[in-house]
Parts: sequence; structure tokens; C-alpha cells
Amino acid sequence: MKQLIRFFLVIMIAGVAFQANAQKAQKLGHINFAQLYEQMPGQDTIKTSFAAFQEQLQQQFQTMQTEYETKLTDYQNNQATMSSIIKQTKEKEIVDIQRRIQEFQQTAQEELMAKENELTAPIIERARTAVSEVAKENGYTFIFNSTEGLLLYSEPADDIMALVKKKLNLK
Repeated sequence: MKQLIRFFLVIMIAGVAFQANAQKAQKLGHINFAQLYEQMPGQDTIKTSFAAFQEQLQQQFQTMQTEYETKLTDYQNNQATMSSIIKQTKEKEIVDIQRRIQEFQQTAQEELMAKENELTAPIIERARTAVSEVAKENGYTFIFNSTEGLLLYSEPADDIMALVKKKLNLK
């Protein structure tokens, strides 16, 4: 009987020790990613390149705006002496220029965002890589961005999508 009790006691101790080893302590960390990004080298180059691109778009917009104002002023000043066919043609030109200006503004906004992403992506990726490497080297399980509360790093884990889909009876 004593041997049976010892046997179960040894098994319980081994089970508790195994469970303690299996449950790795979670090590959390945080970083102000925006502050890190601001301190990364290359910011001056990004700002200069972005400002030059923005200036280029601004000049093109100004050219279109000047053309519009010139044609509108000409139309308003000479409207009384124009034949109906010339009047219609001038009105179509003015409406066409307005449409092109609106399309240009929309496209310019999209291009500005794309340019900003193109310029900042390498620096952001370098910073994220450094965060991941530091997390791995120091045994962190999760690293959060303290300014936004976003998860920047987590240890590789099992994707439980299939299990959740099964639970919800989704295919």
C-alpha cells in the first residue's frame, strides 16, 4: 500500500513539474514606436523627397488653376459678343477643366499617400525587424506599441482559425 501511495505521489510531483515547465511565463514589453520611428536615421531624406514631390504636384495644380481662371475670365468678358456655338464650346472647355482639376486633386492625394508609404516603408520595416530581434533575444512573448496599443511582436503560435471555424460550423 505504501508503495502504491509513493508511486502516485511521484507521478503527481512529476505531473506538476511537467505542467510548470509546459506553462512558460509570459513576458510582456512595450515601446513607443512613433518615438522610435522619429529617431531613425533618414528622416531628413524622406522629408526632402516628399516635399519635392509635393511641390511638383502643387506646380501642376497651379498651372491647371491658372488655365481655368484665364478661360473663365475670357468667357465672362466676351460672352456678350460670342455666338451660341462658340459660347457652348467655351462652356464645355471650362467644365472640362473643372473636371480635370477635381480628378487631379483626387489622384494627387492618392499619389501623395503612396509616395509617403514608399518613402517610409523601409524605415518602418527596419524598426519592426529590430523590435522583433530584441524581443526574441530577450525572451519577450509580446511587444505592444504603447502609443496605439497595437501588437508589434508575438511569438510564433498555432493558428486556431480551423478550430474556431469548426466550433462555429463554418467552412
